Amino acid sequence: MGFSKTGRASGASLSLKTSNKIKRKQLYVEQKKTTGKARHEERHRRRREEAKDPELRRQRLEKNQPASIDKKRIWDDVDDDSLGAVVDVAQLKRRRMEEAEAAAAAEADPDAVIGGGVDKDDDVDSMLGSDEEEEEEEDDEERAEKMQRQRAQRQPSVAPSTTSTSLDITPDALATQFKYLFSEEPPAMPKILVTTAINATIHKEAQEITAILPNATYIRRSSHRYGHKYSVREIAKYAKNRGYTALLVVHEDLKRPSQLSVCHLNGEDAPPGPTLTYTIRNYHPGKAIPGHGNATNHYPELLLNGFQTPLGLLAAKSMHTLFPPKPELAGRQVLTLHNQRDYIFFRRHRYIFRDARPTEKNVQGADGKEMDGVKGIRAGLQEIGPRMTLKLRRVDKGLGRAGSEGEDALKWEWKAKMEKKRTRFNL
Repeated sequence: MGFSKTGRASGASLSLKTSNKIKRKQLYVEQKKTTGKARHEERHRRRREEAKDPELRRQRLEKNQPASIDKKRIWDDVDDDSLGAVVDVAQLKRRRMEEAEAAAAAEADPDAVIGGGVDKDDDVDSMLGSDEEEEEEEDDEERAEKMQRQRAQRQPSVAPSTTSTSLDITPDALATQFKYLFSEEPPAMPKILVTTAINATIHKEAQEITAILPNATYIRRSSHRYGHKYSVREIAKYAKNRGYTALLVVHEDLKRPSQLSVCHLNGEDAPPGPTLTYTIRNYHPGKAIPGHGNATNHYPELLLNGFQTPLGLLAAKSMHTLFPPKPELAGRQVLTLHNQRDYIFFRRHRYIFRDARPTEKNVQGADGKEMDGVKGIRAGLQEIGPRMTLKLRRVDKGLGRAGSEGEDALKWEWKAKMEKKRTRFNL
């Protein structure tokens, strides 16, 4: 490829209409300056207009929302709150309450319901009124289809990344299926045993994970050639007899943590289970994080964000039972489990509140308005670590795959076909 005989390049841009390299460079720089100057003037003009009329800024922010995959998330339009259903539990519960209220209102006043019974004083002949009844039935079907489409399209939240998970909306079917995990009794103080696979080399990483959990103990598994190789069943029996409430098994791959199994041992008379198995990605120890802080022995605050489906509530409740119910606020430590697109981001920080500097703006919400109650206050964060990303792979009834028996031994399992639709998530 070369230049034409007229001395011009084959490109379509204004900066490529000359064969002189220096001239093309000058044209490109001038074009870039002109474009940047126009954007600068437009931005300042918009800022002056929005300063006079704040309603313009609100309309612009509402219009300029990015079309992310999270906002395109689809839900199963079914009235089912079982473990594998992809439904918003809060929205499903709200819909059931509205239907129950409508049914109660219909029983109280049947004449006020649209499309109710036929009036006794109606003298219209049945043959003449048949067409009108068919039209009403078609209208009812169209109305039902319209309502079904509206329920399938979930309205986006104002700040979905900061929405905390409420365990009070747990479905009755899920609480009945895992009655020992979703018990109505006050939660007991957790006592956790952490161990690794046989012949493990990630003892430092396992000790760091143990330091995250209050009242946790790390015990190495025997790897001596003449020693007894204890199985997970034997370790769980040993731990349950000594008052432990959960057993965590950390597996490794290429000398890095690759899998985490959380086995709930329950009470003395209750059988153990369930067992939730996660894969670990992007594990970074605390010392590898720039500007990291040192942890203290205070009970941390727990934040569970983005768990909306029955499976998500099960994972949230499983993590919730590993920490004491009453955190120690004096330590100012917070542990965040943020679910986004079925990936659980694990972070641990220390926070501090300070006065905002004169050059800093007040905290603003997703709509661009200043939030009430936090004016003049800023929060500083220091990450403690470790940092990792979890993904739920299996939910077993008992102690893992080998310790679960019966037809319903496997409650849920991740499969590759679940990711064919990029807008459908399980948690």
